[in-house]
Amino acid sequence: MALAAGPEAQRGKLVVTNIGLLLTGALEAPLGDADTIVVESGKIVALGKRADLDTENAATTIDAHGCAVSPGLIDSHVHPVFGDWTPRQNQFGWIDSCLHGGVTGMVSAGEVHLPGRPRDIVGLKALAITAQRTSAAFRPGGVKLLGGAPVIEKGMVESDFYELAAAGVTLLGEVGLGTVKAGYEAKEMVAWARKYGIQSTIHTGGPSVPGSGYIDADTVLEADADIIGHINGGHTALPLRQIRCLCEGCHRGIEIVHNGNELAGLSALRYARELNQMHRVILGTDSPAGSGVQPLGILRMIAFLSSFGDVPAEEMFACATGNTARMRKLEGGLIEVGRAADLVFMDRAQHSSGENLLDSLRKGDLPGIGMVMIDGIVRCGRSRNTPPAERIPEIL
Repeated sequence: MALAAGPEAQRGKLVVTNIGLLLTGALEAPLGDADTIVVESGKIVALGKRADLDTENAATTIDAHGCAVSPGLIDSHVHPVFGDWTPRQNQFGWIDSCLHGGVTGMVSAGEVHLPGRPRDIVGLKALAITAQRTSAAFRPGGVKLLGGAPVIEKGMVESDFYELAAAGVTLLGEVGLGTVKAGYEAKEMVAWARKYGIQSTIHTGGPSVPGSGYIDADTVLEADADIIGHINGGHTALPLRQIRCLCEGCHRGIEIVHNGNELAGLSALRYARELNQMHRVILGTDSPAGSGVQPLGILRMIAFLSSFGDVPAEEMFACATGNTARMRKLEGGLIEVGRAADLVFMDRAQHSSGENLLDSLRKGDLPGIGMVMIDGIVRCGRSRNTPPAERIPEIL
């Protein structure tokens, strides 16, 4: 298990060259015309054709050998606790394993699996602040986890949200996992959170853990949380007519997760496309969960939704990267100047029937990952979890 004590600084100039395909993460232009990226201090400072860029005096040069380069994948819905252990499955190293699935960022939907999770207001605030601090200071494998997402409970008042925000908490855990389940109660607290810059996610569908409840479309619309959490259920989904109602009835984020109803997820994607609302679609795993941890969950979602949903694979990559980064206000997610150099190097898996990387994904095959970089630092080479890629990058 790879561990990192905290954020580290990239040293010296880094040049990535000989990129065969650039996946930008931007839904409006998902394919880029560049074969070289220049990185300094963990940020992208230039990209384009090598002949047009200053690539001299690089401390490190990476030859991509024609691989595709994508922004690091972002899992919009995880349930961490502390460090790289999950009591849900009593498993160590799950975050580091997701790194080998191309995930460089994660967003907590609540630290709900902590044994004895406090439900009193003082305790839940203390847990959220502690989780926010620990996730910022300790990055398993280098993965950036945005943690500290309190589950709201009855009795909370506006000053509680002010105090959480002042302490650095920027998220609410899934609304509906605590005692606040009615739309009118949630609406008031969601508005308080939004007032102080805290983003909210609401549970959607049937109950998933003890204490959670059934949250239907009317409740979701009344609460008006920023993200419609696992619109395809976690695990039990709403009827498809209600999912369509959610896609049509508001402008909030549409989160589709791996650990949900696949038909409902596919339907939500199709509704979003019909409404020309693909910019609202983000992807998560909703793990760790009863079905386990899925290190390749985001890649599997990209392949599944692209192949069954008839969506270009590059657009699904944008949903898993740039859409999430913009919605969640993260520093990665897009390959553009000024963004964090969180990059995934991948290629068509060996013996895939697809003609190239994108075609293989449209045929349902997962790619092979050859390297993952976070803030300009190489965090893993050939993935231990994906099938072997035809080509892998090389540090010269």
